[in-house]
Amino acid sequence: MAWIAGLWLVNTALLIIIAVREVRRPAKALTWISVGLVLPIIGFVCYLFVTNPVKMRRDKLVSSHNSPISLPPEYGHSAFVIARALQPLSVSGLRTGYVQILTNGMETYGKLLQSIQAAQKSIDLEYYIYRNDHIGKRITDVLIERALFGVNIRFIRDGWGSRSFPKHVIRRMIEAGIECRTIFPLRFPWVLSNLTYRDHCKIVIVDGKEAFMGGINVGDEYTGMKPDVGFWRDTHMRLTGETADDVKAVFEAHWKMASPDMLHSTRKAKFIPESAQLSDDKAIHPFPTGKTERSGYGWEWGSELGTMEGTHMGKASLSKDSHNVYIQIFEGNPGLPTPIIREMHFICLTQATRTIDVTNPYFIPDADIMMAIKTAAARGVRVRLLVPRQVIPKVAGAASRTYYGELVEAGINVFQYNKGVLHAKVMIIDGEIAEVGSSNYDLRSYRFERDLAEATPYRLEDHMHRTSSERMLDQAARLLSPLL
Repeated sequence: MAWIAGLWLVNTALLIIIAVREVRRPAKALTWISVGLVLPIIGFVCYLFVTNPVKMRRDKLVSSHNSPISLPPEYGHSAFVIARALQPLSVSGLRTGYVQILTNGMETYGKLLQSIQAAQKSIDLEYYIYRNDHIGKRITDVLIERALFGVNIRFIRDGWGSRSFPKHVIRRMIEAGIECRTIFPLRFPWVLSNLTYRDHCKIVIVDGKEAFMGGINVGDEYTGMKPDVGFWRDTHMRLTGETADDVKAVFEAHWKMASPDMLHSTRKAKFIPESAQLSDDKAIHPFPTGKTERSGYGWEWGSELGTMEGTHMGKASLSKDSHNVYIQIFEGNPGLPTPIIREMHFICLTQATRTIDVTNPYFIPDADIMMAIKTAAARGVRVRLLVPRQVIPKVAGAASRTYYGELVEAGINVFQYNKGVLHAKVMIIDGEIAEVGSSNYDLRSYRFERDLAEATPYRLEDHMHRTSSERMLDQAARLLSPLL
């Protein structure tokens, strides 16, 4: 029996360590303490494996633009208050620039390829998911072509999200002169650091003057034409002007954190499109010019983007859809002492005076954010939440559903998107302030209204009529919400 008492003492000490380390995040601490009670010792080992990162940057990007906030008088009081409150959290304060909202993958990839092909000096790319499929091969080929032309290119991918990206493609890129790095690669010692701290950014900066960012990675599924995925609803942005400097500052910080890819080769760099390296019977041309296509859906992409094949675009110009706006850029990083993205959401929700519209595929708020939303509705703010009916992974959807009934009871309108995969992350405050990004929590409200046409209201009866098994699974998933 002495060994049982010893095990209990050791496990208790380990649980105390968890409580001390996570004192600023009690919900997370309680979750891991529960795991440790169910799985003595093993639970603590899992905790270390999941939440013990290697040394990360803990300094915030310092703003050099701390001038007083100045907005035109046509903006409401809430816009001024929110911009002022967010000033110290942003990368470089309030900036001006042009923003073009890009809806869904095909439009985004078209603009992106146009800008990459026109690059003369530099291209910086950072993606959570970068696949070696139709879209990925096309973008990679263009990057290699520009690198051989003399453009300085740097590429960051996440070790987990892009874990299947082939080494032979990385070698092709390096041979062409592209610098490649990985955030937390799946190899020692990084694999022992933190599987939950990932690089979720989707960033491209062209010639330091034009930036793309938002929710769209590089992969066939984002086109909405992949048969086993279906329609994909997302939102991305193209930024030009001084705000591109802030996006580049974020990239530079992540570049320093990333681990260089060391794949050496003595082969002479030569640009050969990857699709041309396959035998004729296996060749897949991502943007064909002919009338036949073996892939079944690649031909549709060719009709959309085939005009770019073999051409050199001129410098991308400002689109008629671009708007001159005020912009603040924020960086979320688990190494930072302040949860900047969460604080930004909280400030926006608590300062809204008229309307709040939120689109998010993974709505699993903490207690503070949940209270901010409910109190906004209580003081008369119209709050609408748009979420997907089908969520991947399912455990996230199950946890998210447990909040819907409470929200509906508080007077919040919850809508479930039916058309396909909803991946956009957007929040609009009082019709004047919009938050668009890759953080799981469009700049123009008419797009939100259009999405509602593809959604159905979530009623309190729907919440109450769930089966017993559904309720049990949802509640079990909610217990894991601090870790999702």
